[in-house]
Amino acid sequence: MSEPMNQDPASPLQRRRALRKRSTKAEKLLWQALRNRKFHGLKFRRQHSIGPYIVDFVCIEKKLVIELDGDYHEYVEAKDKRRQHYIESKGYTVIRFVNDDVLEDVEALLFAIAQELGFC
Repeated sequence: MSEPMNQDPASPLQRRRALRKRSTKAEKLLWQALRNRKFHGLKFRRQHSIGPYIVDFVCIEKKLVIELDGDYHEYVEAKDKRRQHYIESKGYTVIRFVNDDVLEDVEALLFAIAQELGFC
């Protein structure tokens, strides 16, 4: 899961590029399913800025943010709640999954995303 951009002296663009380069296996797998409008014809972006934060995946058209949480999530849960509250205050819906959800059954995860969007 991404952090606020202002914690790094690099520019927001440099920070997003660095995050893309060191994507987790789960992020890479989900990105393959979402990119190039493969998922219900929707355009998704990865490591995209919303205010001071960088989110893992976003569909701007549907105002949907998808966050993947790693094993460390329990240590940053309070911080994640603040950032999620901010993102939701901008009109986005945030759905969260753990990396293992993607790695174990990406199709089930995609089904859950489709349900959230009202496609099922």
